[in-house]
This record gives sequence, structure tokens and C-alpha cells, in this order.
Amino acid sequence: MIAELACAGWERLPLADAEVRYAPCWLSREDADELLGRLLAEIPWERHRLRMMGRDVDAPRLSCWIGDPGATYVYSRSRFEPKPWTPALRLLRERAEQACQAHFNSVLANLYRDGQDSMGWHSDDEPELGAQPVIASLSLGAERRFRFRRRVPRGTRTAQASGITLSHGSLLCMAGDTQRHYQHDLPKSVGVSQPRINLTFRLIDTAHHRHP
Repeated sequence: MIAELACAGWERLPLADAEVRYAPCWLSREDADELLGRLLAEIPWERHRLRMMGRDVDAPRLSCWIGDPGATYVYSRSRFEPKPWTPALRLLRERAEQACQAHFNSVLANLYRDGQDSMGWHSDDEPELGAQPVIASLSLGAERRFRFRRRVPRGTRTAQASGITLSHGSLLCMAGDTQRHYQHDLPKSVGVSQPRINLTFRLIDTAHHRHP
């Protein structure tokens, strides 16, 4: 299904106190097209409910949490039990592990149906991800702007954002102290009518939520 990677070259993003690398042509166009159609059809997409500003709201995107048994994820006070790996996602996990020199036991699949779907500012700093998580982010479909901004103490002026346009078939790897020092988001994009799938491979500490 997936041929050899189109290119192995990484570009280092100039973010101080962070380790962010980007491979714009990680998959060939042909493989990326095939994967987009396949994952749109085979992932059991659902609308997650999130706790925001003291109330439960529908997330502005469709999602699915997939992983090894026990790889439970808690985000925005909601608990997600993993769905089983599909063959395509299992193979992608292996390739992402090779590329990022890391181990992953789960993936968050997000479907942005068009430019009105989005992801707000946040850091992937949940305790079960560890102090310096490695996160491999694969983009398929419509090109969208992905932004970073420096984390600042509460009550101080918000830091200026910088961004990168994530291409179809690209891989972004965030590691080191990236989540400690930065937030990221995917803002709405006027004029985008095509869907985008984002897969963020992670390593969950399965002992974190284990009951005594």
C-alpha cells in the first residue's frame, strides 16, 4: 500500500527551546491520495464532547482515538478508550517510529471537514504523555496553516504566533521541550472546502490511569 518514503530530509523549524522537524514530502502524492481516501472510509469518525469554560461542547472537528489496549487518553476532562488499530494505521505507526526514532502506542485521528473546522490553542502536555513527549503529526488532504506561540505566564501579554503550511503527505515531529514552551493550533481557513486528516502518533504511559 505504502511505497518507499518520497524523501527522508528534515527541515528544522527555528523555534528556540524546542525540537520541531518537518518533512514536506514524507509520503509520495500517490500514496498520500490513497491513504486519504482509505482513512476517510475506514476510521470510525465521531464527534467528541469536550469540557471548555465550564461546559460541555462539541469539538469543531471529527475525531477517533486509536491505540494499544490500555492506552487511555484524558483530554479536556474527557476520557477516551482506544479503538483498535486498522491495518493502514498500524503500518503508518511503524514508519513514523522509524522516521522519528521513537515508540508510539496510540494515535489521535482528526478530520477537519473543511476550513470551518479547527483546533484551538493548546499544548500536548497531559501527564500520561511524559515530560518530553515525541509526537509525529502526519497531514493528509487540504493544506492548512499550523501555528506555534510561546507559552507565557497567565496575565501577561500573549506571544506572537508563527506558522507553517502543512502539505499533503507531510510529517511534523515535535520533541524535547516543545510542549513545555509552546502551544499550537489549527485556525479556521476561509475558502478551504476540502477535508484534511491529521494523525498524531503518541506514546501513552499506560500505568498512569491504572487503578490500584
